[in-house]
Amino acid sequence: MEKTPFRMKQVNMEIQKHMLKQCFIVLFSSGLVACAGPGEPVELAADGGESRGRDCISQSSIRDYQVLDDSNLIVTAAVKRKYHVILSRRAFGLQSTWKIGFRSPTGMICPNSGELVLDDGMALDRIQVRSVRKVTLDELDELLIRFGKKEPEFEQAPAAEDVSGAEVVELD
Repeated sequence: MEKTPFRMKQVNMEIQKHMLKQCFIVLFSSGLVACAGPGEPVELAADGGESRGRDCISQSSIRDYQVLDDSNLIVTAAVKRKYHVILSRRAFGLQSTWKIGFRSPTGMICPNSGELVLDDGMALDRIQVRSVRKVTLDELDELLIRFGKKEPEFEQAPAAEDVSGAEVVELD
């Protein structure tokens, strides 16, 4: 079969379409990779078991909160579950206001899909939640001590024991 100018144009157009599709796929994939980003480091539980820092809280179960600093809170949910919530940035005025709330389109406050809404009386400030981690009572005590919200409990030193067989020799 002889290649005519018309046939060569058709082949060139098909090659161009194929190259255009490949460029689109590469650009689209690059965009997805860029949006995904490096991700957040996932903490491991003290026992080395389940991963931590990616828990979620049902928005309707939130009962109370305690501010640790401008970007850390302890949130109490139903059944007295405690969660350490870390914000993506500092929330200036968080420690001095009572007007905060949590919002999520899914009803679940999770890392990168929930936000804290802060009303300082002049404007609403929305801050994305970076990390949510369920904490045990021991971990809660450690956090409260670390952020200066609780004094550490000091253990008393054991009483001195009498040691038998030791003699004191006085030198002249």
